[in-house]
Amino acid sequence: MTRMGKYLLLAMVILSGCASVPQTDTHQPLTSRPPAEPPPPSDGAIYHVGISQHPLFQDVKAMNVGDTLTINIVENTAASTTSASSANKAGSVGLTAAAPVGLGVQLNQGASLSGSSTNKFSGSGASSGNNVFTGAITVTVTEVLPNGNLLVSGEKQIAINQGHEFIRFSGVVNPALVQYGNTILSTQVADARIEYKSSGYINEAQVMGWLQRFFLSFLPF
Repeated sequence: MTRMGKYLLLAMVILSGCASVPQTDTHQPLTSRPPAEPPPPSDGAIYHVGISQHPLFQDVKAMNVGDTLTINIVENTAASTTSASSANKAGSVGLTAAAPVGLGVQLNQGASLSGSSTNKFSGSGASSGNNVFTGAITVTVTEVLPNGNLLVSGEKQIAINQGHEFIRFSGVVNPALVQYGNTILSTQVADARIEYKSSGYINEAQVMGWLQRFFLSFLPF
């Protein structure tokens, strides 16, 4: 294999590797490890106060970096709009002149001039959309904001034969809204970003090639 062929093969491998994982607009990183805790002081007591200790009679909920939280995705949005407009304008003009005097020509009728114009416009439009997304994903607390809210982010990958599906979620969670069982609805998450993307030959068959997109953007016909 020539050197040029090796370069082409390497470029194809790199491009295929980049295309295997769809790009994301969610908050990064998608996961975070809890910080290392210093060992408790050895004072001979049975109970030691740690950094991430939960109260004894409180439900275990996410509150620190590295804790996990289950998001129940219940997105259902619908929107529609219609518009209509019309305009109509009409006008006419007429002019009649008597026969001139002193020409020695007898005219039964005088000269006349008339004109009319009409302008009419009408237009209408309609648009509608409906999106439904249900499911569940467990995310990780990546940052604790100064006001106590939690910045969470996570990803779920599903491989079926030669195709991969990616579900990503990120947003800001108010700990007071976390329900029993350490769960929260996606509608209660601020700045939520939800993605459902896939990669593989089935997904590639549904995407227009870059050369077709080029001609579609620049050709006037």
